[in-house]
Amino acid sequence: MTAAPTVSVVIPCHNDGRFLRDALDSLQAQTFRDFETIVVDDGSTDPDSLQALRELEHECTQVIRSAQHGVVQARNTAIAAARGRYILPLDADDRIGSRYLELAVPVLEHDPRIGIVYCKAEFFGEKSGPWELPPYRFPEILIGNVIFNCALFRREDWQRVGGFNPNMHEGWEDFDFWVSLIELGRDVRQLPDTLFYYRIKPASRNAAMLEDSSRFARAYARIYRNHPALYHQHIDVVFAEMVRLWGVIADRNRQLQEAEVKIESLSTTGKLQDAAPTMEPPAPAAAKQQAHHHSTPAGPGTELPPLLARLWRALRHPTD
Repeated sequence: MTAAPTVSVVIPCHNDGRFLRDALDSLQAQTFRDFETIVVDDGSTDPDSLQALRELEHECTQVIRSAQHGVVQARNTAIAAARGRYILPLDADDRIGSRYLELAVPVLEHDPRIGIVYCKAEFFGEKSGPWELPPYRFPEILIGNVIFNCALFRREDWQRVGGFNPNMHEGWEDFDFWVSLIELGRDVRQLPDTLFYYRIKPASRNAAMLEDSSRFARAYARIYRNHPALYHQHIDVVFAEMVRLWGVIADRNRQLQEAEVKIESLSTTGKLQDAAPTMEPPAPAAAKQQAHHHSTPAGPGTELPPLLARLWRALRHPTD
C-alpha cells in the first residue's frame, strides 16, 4: 500500500455529475500534490451523474457507492475511508483555487492549536462576485455561521467529535461541525486569498431552508441543543444580538409608518406622483449563511416576529 497522503478531499455527489468535472479539474490544478480524492455517490439517478461516476472509476478515482442518505452521511462515509491527516470537504458543484492546499496545509502543520483553515470566497454561476462574510470571531459565531463547508480540518478532530452530526439532516451540518471543533478549544484561521468558488444555482438546500422559517428555526434549535453548555456560557452574546435586531426592526417599522403618513398626506393634496417616500432602503441581505440574522426579539408593545416565535417554540418544545 502506498504511503498515506497528507490531505483527503471528500466530495459528496447527488445528481451533480454535470458539474463534477469542474470540481475535479480544480483539484488537478493544485500546486500541492500530496492528496487523495474520495467521491461518494449519494444515490445519484440522473444519466449525467451516472456516466461521470463511471468515468471516474475507470480513471482509478476512489468512488464509494451508496443509497441516498444525504450529504451528512455521505461526508462521514468519505472521511471514514480517508487516509489523510487533514480533510477538505468539496461539494461536487464547487471549485477551489490552485493554491488552496499549498497555503492551508502549512497553517495546520505549524500550529497545533488551529483546527479550521479557510479562505475568502467568490460566487459563480447564477450570480458572481465576492462572498462578503464577516470575519470569524468567537463567541459571535454562535449567532451565525461565517465559515463555508470547504475548509481544512484535522481528521483526528472529526473522530473526537463523532463526525458531522446526523441530526442536522435539514442543513447547517457544517455550522454545527465548526461549533463542535471550536468547543474542543481549536482556533480558526482565515487565509487572505480568494481560493473557494461557490456555485449559485436556481435551487439549493440552503436557499430552501432560508425560505422555510420553521425549518430555519429547527436548525438553529438543534445547534443550540447539540452544544447547550457552550451556548449557556455565552448566552449574553446571543441575547445582545437579539436585542440589536429588535432595534433594527423597530427602526424599520418607524420608517414605514413615516412613509405611510407622508404618502397619505401627498395623496390628499394630489402631489403623490411628484414625490417619493424618504424611507431609507433596507441594508442588503448578507449572502447565504448570513441571511439568518434577520430575526428580532419582542419588546414593549412589539409582537414577536414569526421566525423568532418559531425558534422560541423549537427551543422549548424540541421535536427531535
